[in-house]
Amino acid sequence: MKRPTVTIKEIAKLLNVSKSTVSRALRDSSEISTETKKRVLELAEQLHYAPNPIALSLLKNKTQTIGVIVPDIANRFYSSVIGGVEDISYSRGYHTMIYQSHELLERELAVTRHLALRRVDGLVVAISSQSEHVDHFNDLQEQGIPVVYFDRVNELMASHKVQVDDYKGSFEATEHLIAQGCKRIAHIAGPKQVSISRNRLEGYLDALRKYKLEIRDEWMLHTEITQAGGTERTYQLMAMRDRPDAIFGASERITMGIHLALRQLGYRMPDDVAVVGFCDLAMSMLMDPPVTSVTQPSFAMGQQATTLLLDLIESNNTPVVFETRVLPSNLLIQGSSLRKS
Repeated sequence: MKRPTVTIKEIAKLLNVSKSTVSRALRDSSEISTETKKRVLELAEQLHYAPNPIALSLLKNKTQTIGVIVPDIANRFYSSVIGGVEDISYSRGYHTMIYQSHELLERELAVTRHLALRRVDGLVVAISSQSEHVDHFNDLQEQGIPVVYFDRVNELMASHKVQVDDYKGSFEATEHLIAQGCKRIAHIAGPKQVSISRNRLEGYLDALRKYKLEIRDEWMLHTEITQAGGTERTYQLMAMRDRPDAIFGASERITMGIHLALRQLGYRMPDDVAVVGFCDLAMSMLMDPPVTSVTQPSFAMGQQATTLLLDLIESNNTPVVFETRVLPSNLLIQGSSLRKS
């Protein structure tokens, strides 16, 4: 049976004091005597009194809740980021509401409207692949709800941003393939409009330019960030007369698709085709051969984005100099690319 809610009014009646006295005692006000505070607190504990969170939020003009929007919570990268977000938010007394855009602008718009209605105190977000504009996030900021971007960012919006050094990670991955003797290196990239896709493509291209390797448009393919996309594009690459001897995948799911397609086609990795991708270490180790991976500090990304957001919230959105934090990636070399000398 549901326990009835105890109110300040009932506590006051039982102690024969005013509601304001009980309220001040619960707030540990210096205006209330030690003896009265003790009586109020003991009875409140005995009756399992809990303050009304809605009333508290109206009083403080804060809900102690932040929102998180990710493209896909099943993606290991984003689930790890969420872990970092919750680690910081919980330690600082905030609750977390988690949403998925499923890479759809329509879903992202609906979520931002809901967050505004719920009056969350702030938002951390990795934007969807369809979000070519960010007016809906600007609207939140104009309503006093600060927004911090992570991973996928919009360079034009004035806000804190936390990213991984995608360019450097991509450059080093491509340079590693070149060091293994690969000369026809293909890249399967994510959607063109996504910031991480652009940065990773540029790192790949600059590595080819540095070592004066041929750049061919047909070896640079874009796809949705899915395993099916990686598989389909790999079949397309391997059907070419002049097929690549290495493939660099721009995300974990794309790389999983590359790996699957090459095994289905009977190619040996790395002897026939070397493979490198942006991958979670645990996932890359499950594949045979294990995939050489550009790993990312996803948990730390969530922690840093949330710290920046809560600092904004607790400073009452005081004008600040916004910063972009770029976290280092790490290239872990494994069996999918390491050729015998």
